[in-house]
Amino acid sequence: MAESSPRRKIAVILATDVVGYSTKMEENEDQTLKNLKVCRNIIDGLVDEHHGRIFNTAGDSVLADFQSAVEAVICASEFQNTIKERNNSVPQEKQMEFRIGINMGDVVIEGDNLYGEGVNVAARLEALAQPGGVCLSKNVHEIVNKKTNFQFHDLGEQTVKNTVLHAVDVTLDGTSQRKLPESKVAKQSSTEKPPAIAVLPFANMSGDSEQEYFVDGITEDIITNLSLWKTFPVISRNSSFSFKGKSVNIKEVAKELRVRYVVEGSVRKSGIKVRITAQLIDAYEDKHLWSKKWDRDLDDIFEVQDEVSTAIAALVSPAVKGKEQVRVSRKQTSNMSAWDEYLRGLSCYNNHEPSDIVKKYCYKSIELDESLSDSYILICNSLYQEIYGSYGSDRGLERKIKEEEFHKNALKSFQLDSENPEALIALSRSYNLKKDFENRIEYMKQALKINPNHADANYEYGLSLTTYKEFEKAKYYALIGLQLNPKQQRYYPIILCCVGLNEFEEALKYCNKSIEVDPKFTGAIGWKSSMLGHLDRLDEAKEILSDYLKLRPEIKNINDYEKVAPTVIKDILMEGLIKAGMPNE
Repeated sequence: MAESSPRRKIAVILATDVVGYSTKMEENEDQTLKNLKVCRNIIDGLVDEHHGRIFNTAGDSVLADFQSAVEAVICASEFQNTIKERNNSVPQEKQMEFRIGINMGDVVIEGDNLYGEGVNVAARLEALAQPGGVCLSKNVHEIVNKKTNFQFHDLGEQTVKNTVLHAVDVTLDGTSQRKLPESKVAKQSSTEKPPAIAVLPFANMSGDSEQEYFVDGITEDIITNLSLWKTFPVISRNSSFSFKGKSVNIKEVAKELRVRYVVEGSVRKSGIKVRITAQLIDAYEDKHLWSKKWDRDLDDIFEVQDEVSTAIAALVSPAVKGKEQVRVSRKQTSNMSAWDEYLRGLSCYNNHEPSDIVKKYCYKSIELDESLSDSYILICNSLYQEIYGSYGSDRGLERKIKEEEFHKNALKSFQLDSENPEALIALSRSYNLKKDFENRIEYMKQALKINPNHADANYEYGLSLTTYKEFEKAKYYALIGLQLNPKQQRYYPIILCCVGLNEFEEALKYCNKSIEVDPKFTGAIGWKSSMLGHLDRLDEAKEILSDYLKLRPEIKNINDYEKVAPTVIKDILMEGLIKAGMPNE
């Protein structure tokens, strides 16, 4: 499939320029240009040596692109050390100092050049760096901290050019451990994103528990509508609904979900009339920003939901005010009975009922309105749990039949609404089941392009990248998915990435989390034994391996395990299990 335009990628960007360059040019232009040429030769050679690419030079500045955060930081430190050695061996007029900033983020590819937020943040970090120093974004630090012997100094949240960045200094000879005042702006880092928002389950004020599905459906539609704006992250339904039925403290909710804004509300349905109230709360400032009440006919329900989300979006991100084009369009049904059947199916799905029950309501919905793509998507999601995602008695049963049904509904949902990220995710999963991994990744890219803040789009894109062992990039997206859906604790792709990157301590941490969430997931128990083996914690490794073999009696030796191990990390897992004592034959 052809690449869509503009093309994007995740890149590690190094930005550097000369300290006091304008003053040096005024004092002695010829000498400054000669000095710059010598220093440029040094950085050109180091960037090439560490498999980077210089994509932009303007005056004294250099922008370079790396595939590895580790290589970028090593390159930067070697450059600063080489420049220091040079300065110690030449007279004052030939000396130069540089600042360097390094960030990992999303960039736009245009010919040989790169643009976008990923580049802008690197430039802001460079401006924050000390003369002779290297300043990193938090996401770069999290990677290199585990893989290098560098020392670091966390600067916390810093404001540079009206942007709040979480910055970390690399401790180099000649630089100080400075203490900068933390930003007075929002306490949540906005290195890559503005503050996030969570919509809590609306309260059912109808006095009828049978209407719970309807109220939950209203909440989910408002979450979906808010997610249509690409300018701010919206926490996934699964995490928001973990607070359903609980008396909550808004500040605690905001802290747990890592959001600034929280939406609360209620729904009262009586016959064909519905009353919806909603309020937006700034949890940091502990104040209500907005509230409103609607009394409408049921036929106007989608209009009300749209008004709620539009008003909230304009307050959370003023840039969207009056700019409908920044929002993805969403196709709705005009058939309220079809929508009601869909909501009943959605409620069953969220309550983990079997797919046959979920599908019953979805197919009723389709009979009433065959153009409602959400119903086809819900069928796919329910089937996927039984094909792949759950560990209950229905997993894997009648797999071929279920896969055929999945493919049919995934394609139909996409044909009906190709701009719906959920439809693209379903189609991508369909290609994954068919082992067509190129199209799997291509459709995930499209889903992310439509909504970069979609939890499942980030998670699934990260998972899809592991097929080609792009573990560093995959981990980046999988972690974003986890941040946007912190209560939906799916650690499989992150474990794959940590194992593939030989980050055994971190892999062990996520294995433990996975086992805590689902003690029946024997795969994580086997991985844990392997990680302990790699870490030479052999007594623990043997104990966990014994537990694993009891739970999986069909696996008697390493040859048996090879048949069930994830292909992309199979060799690493087997090596660890052999250390743990798994028999060779």
